[in-house]
Parts: sequence; structure tokens; C-alpha cells
Amino acid sequence: MDNQENQMIGNLPSNINAVNPTPRPDAQSITQLVKHSGRIEGYQLSNGQIVSKQQGVELAKAGEIRGVAVAVRKGNEYLRSLPDGEESNNLGNLPSISQ
Repeated sequence: MDNQENQMIGNLPSNINAVNPTPRPDAQSITQLVKHSGRIEGYQLSNGQIVSKQQGVELAKAGEIRGVAVAVRKGNEYLRSLPDGEESNNLGNLPSISQ
């Protein structure tokens, strides 16, 4: 195992995420999930902007969204909350809006 495999993020291995971006100082936070028929279709950011799931992934990779990492499931990239000990800001606990 190399050093990356031994590192932890909270109580999860750091390699659970495909990308752990470093947020820029002016990075936005995700404040709400945008759902359609119960499925996450996008995110509302702290500046009010609404972005698609893919736009959210690209913004996070560029360091423009804080508190998230990019993971891959079944070949699709998606955002995951970084564990910080605070449950209320986990993506799954955020309020949602319908579109």
C-alpha cells in the first residue's frame, strides 16, 4: 500500500473518492439539492446559481465548490460530501427543491 491508500478522510479511506479537490477561497457551498421525480438532477449553490449534476462535478474539480469530492459509481461521476463531523451539511441532509 502506498501512502495515499493509508490516508483517511474522517473515518473513510481517502481513496473512496476519485478526486478530492482543493476549494478556492471564494468557492461556493451547495445549499439545496435540485430533484426531479425524487432523483438528484442538480444543485443550488450559496450564490443562488442552479447547476446540473455534471456542472457541479466540473465546478468541484475546478475548486469552485467546497465541502465535496468527486466519486464514481457505475462509470458516472457524482458529488459526495466530505466528512467533517457535521451531519447537517451532508448532501443527503440538505433541503431539496423540485424542477
